[in-house]
Amino acid sequence: MAEERIQKEAELMKLDDLIRSREYIPSNEFPVSLKELCERYEALYTGAINDVLREMCLLDQNLPSDIMPLRDEMVVCGEAFTVKSSPNVMIQGEMTFRAKMLDEMSTNGLVIWDTSADVEASLWGGVMTATAKQKGIRGAVIAGGIRDTKQILEQDFPVFYKYKTSNGSLGRCLITHYQVPVKIGKVTVRPGDILFGDIDGVLCIPREIAYDVLIRAEEIEKTEVEIFDWVNSGDTIQEIVEKGGYF
Repeated sequence: MAEERIQKEAELMKLDDLIRSREYIPSNEFPVSLKELCERYEALYTGAINDVLREMCLLDQNLPSDIMPLRDEMVVCGEAFTVKSSPNVMIQGEMTFRAKMLDEMSTNGLVIWDTSADVEASLWGGVMTATAKQKGIRGAVIAGGIRDTKQILEQDFPVFYKYKTSNGSLGRCLITHYQVPVKIGKVTVRPGDILFGDIDGVLCIPREIAYDVLIRAEEIEKTEVEIFDWVNSGDTIQEIVEKGGYF
């Protein structure tokens, strides 16, 4: 009886449509391999990609600006593998769940970790880095803390993070979900979306338009190379504008 009542209430509230819009996970294929897509993105930069997203009226695809690379030269693109954790004193079952999660990571993925705004624990360290590399993961974006920084740097693995701490996660933060849509700042990231990060931060490109965004961003980069050439050749601002340039 209770289940019937809940079902009727759900139908009245039209929750099915809301669930579909909030929990939909895209699965479209790309005209090129995922590896090629990622490598071509990694030849670009966030400014060009963000400008394309703006052209498409997507103004909130930039993850919070305090998520930055461990090294300035780090550039990474990959298919989102989402992880959700939250501050929690519970420990039992954590390592088993974490091992299951790691087993499901696949080549050309990029870990994106929603820590529920945790400010105490580290969620990523040296062993996680080594494991991710072995799985073919391209990098990690942690909306929270990391540790074992020296070990991470030695492995030359792109990591984006908010803060460093020696605090481990056990007894402080518990993984609750993975491969579900997460929200970090204003950005909803779904498993399979494309993430790109460099010195200016991290962008989420919806999977459905990721290839179109790539093509347009490559056009913008080519145009900007021409603009730099015109500037360095001494062209006037008016001449540059007349040739299609911008500033």
